[in-house]
Amino acid sequence: MERYPERKVYCVDSRCASAGQGMLVYHAALQKHEGSDIDELNDWVLQNRNHLCHWFTVNDLNYLKRGGRVSASAAVLGTMLSVKPVLHVDKEGHLILREKVRGRRKSLGSLADHMGRFCVKPGEQTIFIGHGDCFNDAVILSIMVKQRFAVKKVVISNIGPIIGAHTGADVLALFFFGNEK
Repeated sequence: MERYPERKVYCVDSRCASAGQGMLVYHAALQKHEGSDIDELNDWVLQNRNHLCHWFTVNDLNYLKRGGRVSASAAVLGTMLSVKPVLHVDKEGHLILREKVRGRRKSLGSLADHMGRFCVKPGEQTIFIGHGDCFNDAVILSIMVKQRFAVKKVVISNIGPIIGAHTGADVLALFFFGNEK
């Protein structure tokens, strides 16, 4: 601030994680390119941060067990039965279990189903898919979403190491705008 005192800086709690933050920045950058000033961008982020939906599934329940999200017995039994949780992040940042399905392919379909229920104007959206070392699954989910909703664009990115440490490899997340988180 001392070096550039004329610059205006906003600190914003995005209420997002991982590619969700990236998605807000992506849209803000597009608006900046179209001529929006920093005040307009700040207002846009504040108005839209609670509409960015985060849905994800994990392949290995042991990471959720280590983080205290599932019990040891649930992790063992769920792993034996190939149970895959489908979770979302609510407005307060809590992880909410929405569904348990058997098998990875069904968990990908469930992510797309939830997008169908909560997404607003999918044909006008660029959606983000984040993955933890499971690019092929991210491509499969991308194809599902494109076929079902004819979204404008899909951006696939890696999940960072902090989120990955809590979810394990093979986490797959879907980010889109909805009525609310």
